[in-house]
Amino acid sequence: MTQTVSLQGRVAIITGAARGLGRVFSLAFTGAGALVAAADIDLAGAQQTADLIATAGGQAIALAVDVSDEASTRRMAEATVARWGRIDILVNNAAIYGGLERKTFDAISPAEWDTVMAVNVKGPWLCARAVFPHMRAQKSGKIINVSSATFFSGSSLWAHYVTSKGGVIGLTRALAKELGDYGITVNAIAPGFTLTEASQSMIPNAEKYGVDRGAIKRAEQPEDLVGPVLFLASPASDFMTGQTIVVDGGRQLH
Repeated sequence: MTQTVSLQGRVAIITGAARGLGRVFSLAFTGAGALVAAADIDLAGAQQTADLIATAGGQAIALAVDVSDEASTRRMAEATVARWGRIDILVNNAAIYGGLERKTFDAISPAEWDTVMAVNVKGPWLCARAVFPHMRAQKSGKIINVSSATFFSGSSLWAHYVTSKGGVIGLTRALAKELGDYGITVNAIAPGFTLTEASQSMIPNAEKYGVDRGAIKRAEQPEDLVGPVLFLASPASDFMTGQTIVVDGGRQLH
């Protein structure tokens, strides 16, 4: 797609960058001129993303990070600063999604519940905590959290995932209030059912899933999320914080 937003020279950390939305965001940010730290627990996948960025003429580093581990997130931030001297943007995209089995809430084990919360809610908190000292020092920063439209629909048989994505919205609002005095904005996007590899592996005929419920009657593509994320990362959204943008073709009217 043609980029209409400039992030020239901005330094962005994108978690969950090994595949899916994280890879799409990483390439889009590069196209807008950003320097990208592609972070993922799957270092090989993150390196593939970084290699794609280099092939496209951009600059990127691949970082191994477990977003549920404090020391790992701190190393992520420190490595980014060591490479480029600053952190301007954090996209909290990493989450447990693909592979989750849909089941009634009472069939979810406490261990599975804790794992989902550790990555999907604790992860964005730890990553924001890791980049905060650097953003505070430069008196600017953009934190973009990836929630889900399932929070608004209350999708059944998925209580751990839906609850975790509601937690992301709560975290977004709380951090926005706390970080505004430091020139840092915190916003979220809430994608609908998007045709990533993970989604297609979970649901048969994924291209048709829920299409009739939308105002725009087609399947959501990863590229549909690029514009909103670039907007939230850019100066165009400087007076916007604590907000959640639902991007789902009008299935949920928020």
